[in-house]
Amino acid sequence: MDLRETSPIPTAALPLAEFRAHLRLGSGFVDETTQDATLEQFLRAAIASVEARVSRALFQRTFELRLSAWRGTEAQRLPVAPVVALGAVTLINAAGEQSPVAAGRLRLDADSARPRVIGVLPAIPARGQVVIAFTAGFATDWDAIPADLRQAVLLLAAQYYEARDTGGDADMAFGIRALLERWRDMRIGGRA
Repeated sequence: MDLRETSPIPTAALPLAEFRAHLRLGSGFVDETTQDATLEQFLRAAIASVEARVSRALFQRTFELRLSAWRGTEAQRLPVAPVVALGAVTLINAAGEQSPVAAGRLRLDADSARPRVIGVLPAIPARGQVVIAFTAGFATDWDAIPADLRQAVLLLAAQYYEARDTGGDADMAFGIRALLERWRDMRIGGRA
């Protein structure tokens, strides 16, 4: 399984001003944005860490999932939620030739925690793969992302910022983990 982000979060969507205020950095100065590139790196790292911990995309963007085998015969779980749209599903043979799967053959079960592609899954060619394109994420706007996840990102980015010269503690602080706990995926049973 190989998950690839095909459309990164635009810099304009990142809450740089809010992060600057959270850090209580000076404002009103001519050079107040000189650290923006550094702050952006810490925000992107924090977003990636939060997303990995809760298996959810905060900002809405497109992904590709590449598989060499299906997990079941009637459903394939997608590794990130919430999925808002299923894109093209393409079979690729060993020679690299691509053939799209008919649009009506598969559909999205957009469960908020465990989204799946369902239907009669086509056979993947020998030594080939299937590529599933989909759009996932809470929103394109920072303010529309759930408040506890936004707070966790700001706290974690601040932790990274404060430890930038010393290396600091790599573990997420307890408060950040507490904010994320309700979003963690509990796996009970064996659903595909």
